[in-house]
Amino acid sequence: MKKIIKSSIITLFALSLVFSTGCEDLFEPAIENHKVGEDLKEMPSWALGLLGHAYISNPLGSWSFNDVATDDAVSNLPSNNYRLMSTGAWSATYNPMDRWQYLRASWQYLNQFLAIVDDVHWADDPLASQLFKERFKGDAYGMRALYMYHLLLHHAGPSAADGKLLGIPIVTEPEDLYNTEFNVPRDSFEDCIKRLFADVDSAILYLPEDFGNVEKDVDVPAKYRDRGIKADVYTRIFGDNVKNRMSAKIARAIRAQAALLAASPAYSEGSGIDWEDAANYMAEALITGLGSNPVGNIDPSGGEWYKDNNAINNLKAGQNPKEILWRSNKEQNANLERDNYPPTLFGSGRINPTQNLVDAFPTINGYPINHASSNYDPNNPYANRDPRLSRYIIYNGSTAGTNNTIINTSADSPDNNGINKIETSTRTGYYLRKLMNPVVNANPSSTNNGWKYKPFIRYTELFLGYAEAANEAWGPTSDPNGHGFTAYDVVKAIRVRAGITGGDVYLESIKDDKDAMRELIRNERRLELCFEGVRFWDLRRWKVPMEKLTETAKGVRISGTTYEVIDVERRAYKEHMYYGPIPFGEVNKFSELVQNRGW
Repeated sequence: MKKIIKSSIITLFALSLVFSTGCEDLFEPAIENHKVGEDLKEMPSWALGLLGHAYISNPLGSWSFNDVATDDAVSNLPSNNYRLMSTGAWSATYNPMDRWQYLRASWQYLNQFLAIVDDVHWADDPLASQLFKERFKGDAYGMRALYMYHLLLHHAGPSAADGKLLGIPIVTEPEDLYNTEFNVPRDSFEDCIKRLFADVDSAILYLPEDFGNVEKDVDVPAKYRDRGIKADVYTRIFGDNVKNRMSAKIARAIRAQAALLAASPAYSEGSGIDWEDAANYMAEALITGLGSNPVGNIDPSGGEWYKDNNAINNLKAGQNPKEILWRSNKEQNANLERDNYPPTLFGSGRINPTQNLVDAFPTINGYPINHASSNYDPNNPYANRDPRLSRYIIYNGSTAGTNNTIINTSADSPDNNGINKIETSTRTGYYLRKLMNPVVNANPSSTNNGWKYKPFIRYTELFLGYAEAANEAWGPTSDPNGHGFTAYDVVKAIRVRAGITGGDVYLESIKDDKDAMRELIRNERRLELCFEGVRFWDLRRWKVPMEKLTETAKGVRISGTTYEVIDVERRAYKEHMYYGPIPFGEVNKFSELVQNRGW
């Protein structure tokens, strides 16, 4: 069965201008801006348009706020896709998580590029041409690995036919209308992971660890210096102008994330990857990125990377803070604040943190609030809490905005910030603070924008990934492979950075208890990565009990000095929803394309 898809005939003139190869007079405009594969061999900027499409389609490029589909948040917008999805609308025909066609179409661009990259005239200098070729190939392989990871996140699952864990159809050659058979089965999850790892290996082979100018020949990385490459040629190909493109460090991090997914309970039986593999890959990504003592190099301000407006403004193109491995370009706006600030700060209050999440923050001494030693006071619930609570969530009595306005979320609030006052009020008694830039004034008549960027990969996520995998593989305090740090070391460093005081007696009390440490690590992921689109996937890859997946989202109704926990939104997930579906339209068209079980 054949299917019409985007052919190799492309219109990419505008896109190609974004991507510079450092070569002069790379192309002459044709009478019509339509090119096929053979034409592109002498038109490198046009050929780069194929690779450029991978960045336009980057699945990490925008905030999803799929936290609304978990126990961490709800939305006050009735039409919010994740709200509808989590309350019963999720199906193979209605899937806000669908990435099947979008990412596979972009995968096709990468395959088209890899098919011609060796034949394109990248530069007159043979050495420079070879280095351009290697850089672009490594870039394409790394981005294809990223796409595979996200396609597996969204669509891998057990076959409806026999329960075998499946991924996607692995396609590594360009498809065309006349010669391609499109009715092909999905490959196994294990084979998809192997393909991802192979693409990462290729990216590492072809790419430097980082990009950046070098002034002296001796500073050229050894893998290039040993080939006789001088500083001027290296800088031309791998210099500052291509920072924040796919690098060997980024590719290693993608492999580590994929290994963590593959080792997790929902996927481990069909992946060929275990916790030790995942821990080793995470350690490699951290050591390569931050040096031989990564825990000692943890960014002290990494938990609030979004907050310092001046620091973000002063970031040079491609420059990253210590917390960030990969990010978007910075931009100046007030979009997040307009969407999420309380009504009196000219916001729409869209994302409402839940009482469930608030209760997950320990007290200042590190104990969970339900522990006898926590000193938690239910009549004064926000006192003596983990400082991350006030950093990430606006609760009753918090101040927010450029004028430090007191926010009253109570039922008897005199303004529209109170719970359920108007359509833009909170439904839970809480508003979102995390990700907000404190210099922003969202008032439409006197807007003050703030500088922002979207992190693609944060080192904190990798640290916590290592802690999880290492704890499962070797226990909290063991380091049999000599990485130089343990799961316990990571958790301790993150909680010290958070502001836990008193020596963190709770952590010390469980440092030899693998099961208790597992729960603590999972909770630290919940806190550190909240509202960054991580928990939805965590709950599923952990295959938490169904009662946890369907836990009712709760809020708090405050009246005077009374705090009443209330049910806000029930979840309607079913057993098969640990995994997402293949789009119904695709399964309906292709007989070989097997749906995931239950969909």
